[in-house]
Amino acid sequence: MTSAETVTTPPVPLTPDDVPGWFWKADQEIFSWMLTRQTAAGTTGDLMELGAYLGRSAILLGRHLQPGETFTVCDLFDSDAPDDENSAEMAMSYRKTLTRRAFEANYLAFHSELPTVIQAPTSVLADGRVPADSCRFVHIDASHLYEHVAGDIKVARDVLAKDGIVALDDYRSPHTPGVAAAVWEAVFELGLKPVCMTPEKFYGTWGDEEAAKRELRARDWRGDGYWFDEEQLAGHTCYRISWDGAQSTPTAAPAAAPAQRSTARRIALDVLPPIATRAARRALRAARARGAAPA
Repeated sequence: MTSAETVTTPPVPLTPDDVPGWFWKADQEIFSWMLTRQTAAGTTGDLMELGAYLGRSAILLGRHLQPGETFTVCDLFDSDAPDDENSAEMAMSYRKTLTRRAFEANYLAFHSELPTVIQAPTSVLADGRVPADSCRFVHIDASHLYEHVAGDIKVARDVLAKDGIVALDDYRSPHTPGVAAAVWEAVFELGLKPVCMTPEKFYGTWGDEEAAKRELRARDWRGDGYWFDEEQLAGHTCYRISWDGAQSTPTAAPAAAPAQRSTARRIALDVLPPIATRAARRALRAARARGAAPA
């Protein structure tokens, strides 16, 4: 092993937010809310994550694992990709940091036992190794290539139990059109029903969408600092939820109520790519702190 290949021990994270990744506040809250709601309703079932990176979302999922349930994580980690396109994607985005050893160290900083780890392409799950109708929640955040995501969605459909929820990452990012194509194909052709959306993730079900949406409506998201809106989509009512970061900045002037904000500005922030949206919100917070921000 050359010096360039030497494996170093990753630092132990003190909080889940110390783990690198792209798992933001709104999605952390929705994951916790949905999983807690399932447990409170007596809904049992396994959890599954396709694509784990360094474990930031897996750590949260593991906290909601109930006795008798199984948590399965499937990721290539540092294995070879199954095709040239996926190999190029891994080399560009992950290979320098994505190792199973790092994932396991991060996960064990918060849990006493590892989940069931399948180090392989997510396509292997199509062989039925995760039983049909066994899961209550599936998170898909693996490849961004259309063919892979479309296959992952079909796996989720097969393993989800009645009223189970699937969360799909990067459904609207400009650099991941393959995810968008697979998600909307599932809505229009595979019967996936939209429940809610954040700037990063799409949440849907093949079960009773109204039960989840009824409780979403009942919560005071705006009062808790989130932006909340209703959207009519393909004959379904779904909800858009995002964290209003202005309320998390102590030095900023009090934010206007969501209903009072400029409609044009709200729409612009919602449709911009996530990285541009976050930059715009930072600029607006800075302007508010100077007393110069528009309403």
